[in-house]
Amino acid sequence: MKKLSLLVIAAALSGCGVSSGTQDLKSFVDEVMNQPRGVIEPLPVFEPYEAFSYSATGLRSPFDLPVNLEEVVKQTTPESDIQPDLIRSKEQLEQYSFGSFSMVGTIKLEDDQLWALISVPDSGIHKVKEGYYMGQNHGKVIRVSSQRIDVIEIVPNGVGGWLERPRSLVLAGVEEE
Repeated sequence: MKKLSLLVIAAALSGCGVSSGTQDLKSFVDEVMNQPRGVIEPLPVFEPYEAFSYSATGLRSPFDLPVNLEEVVKQTTPESDIQPDLIRSKEQLEQYSFGSFSMVGTIKLEDDQLWALISVPDSGIHKVKEGYYMGQNHGKVIRVSSQRIDVIEIVPNGVGGWLERPRSLVLAGVEEE
């Protein structure tokens, strides 16, 4: 068995010897090696990135209509003399935003005056009547009914003046008409 395996290995190794069938491969390799070598161009020099600062953010959009200067001047002058009373001492409900209030009911006291019960998160239930102030925009209660409170707020108009804005607070669970 050893002799047979040695014979097979010897036959296989004899095929790896020098043979004349590779002459064409050697001539091709010699031909390629004798050709002049190519020159690799150096890498291009890249310029560093320059950040772009867009400076036209304050200008008019090209898609908007041109502004009429006469209308702008007219809007900047206040049309009314409405102003909040800034020297009046603030009431307790004026430290909360109007959106945080919810009306939870009404109560009628001995003086036959209808009071609204207002719930404020983290502050409990408060009672208000006509003439009281509530909200951060100088809101004055002008009417209290069994299902709603009507308030007039005084808010800035954006051009140096003030506007009156009506707001209502509806009893919780009742849909507004």
